[in-house]
Amino acid sequence: MLGATGMVGQRFVSLLADHPWFEITAVAASASSAGKAYAEAVTGRWTLPTAVPPAIGTLVVGDASQVGQIAERVDFVFCAVDMAKEATAKLEDDYARAETPVVSNNSAHRWTPDVPMMIPEINPEHAAVIEAQRKRLGTRRGFVAVKPNCSIQSYVPAIHPLLAFGPTRLAVCTYQALSGAGKTFESWPEMVDNVIPFIKNEEEKSEQEPLKIWGALRDGQIIAASSPAITAQCLRVPVSDGHMAAVFVAFAEQPTREQILAAWREYAGKPQRAGLPSAPKPFLRYFDDPDRPQTRLDRDAGNGQAITIGRLRPDTVFDWRFVALSHNTVRGAAGGAVLTAELLAHDGFLTAK
Repeated sequence: MLGATGMVGQRFVSLLADHPWFEITAVAASASSAGKAYAEAVTGRWTLPTAVPPAIGTLVVGDASQVGQIAERVDFVFCAVDMAKEATAKLEDDYARAETPVVSNNSAHRWTPDVPMMIPEINPEHAAVIEAQRKRLGTRRGFVAVKPNCSIQSYVPAIHPLLAFGPTRLAVCTYQALSGAGKTFESWPEMVDNVIPFIKNEEEKSEQEPLKIWGALRDGQIIAASSPAITAQCLRVPVSDGHMAAVFVAFAEQPTREQILAAWREYAGKPQRAGLPSAPKPFLRYFDDPDRPQTRLDRDAGNGQAITIGRLRPDTVFDWRFVALSHNTVRGAAGGAVLTAELLAHDGFLTAK
């Protein structure tokens, strides 16, 4: 686990402590944490309500930049380092070239054409591009796979089952939790009783990343889709965990309310069909209650991996509008990466050395 001491790294550690397929055998972070027991390295900065898993707490933190030392001890790595984009991309490539696959929470490789950016229920077929990436890297088993930005995890899964109706325009406003910035109310007291209408680069990611997810695999790269047109606004709100989206969508062939609800109710992706350990069942859950989903009540649905939806109603400018919710540090970060790794292992891309 690279970047194991940060907020997302801690979530990875918690999710993997009792995982039926994967075992954390090495934790790594910056040089300032290297040499300490993991429990010591996160003392005073552990953000989760549960305690540090005892078996992982005793592991000695390594230096993530020492690629050879870490790579020889593990079959693959999760990556959640807090580094500049160029440095992160180089680090992930270095691990891949050391024949150690990388499943990354970071953004550095999201737009590399032969790197799959995956929501496992939506675009599992994009894993096939790994073959082309390995040829570029000159590796036999090493590669990089990434998960998309947390801001899109609520509304893209809700739109995906409706693609048959030809969505043409999509407007979304996201209301994003503090933990998306790696913060808590204690570390960011300015957020108490406050809303900040700006998150750096978030709107561009929210508008562009869905198009790669809905893109096509062609000639060893992923070609982004050209539609729907997406416009987004992203706000930071005083919530600990959970990103909510208010969504407005227009269709080429307008579906009925019953068709939309049926599409959500019946949709299951490859993780559900394969019975992957972290796959939520159902993937999408719709609430008839007019005041749901609510962040505090519903962010943990499906152990934080499910998407909850509500308030579907006609719109006077677009065709339909609704709200959707995802847990940003589970489905939107560590949990989404763990589920991606499960899918890659199921499909034979992750194997023991």
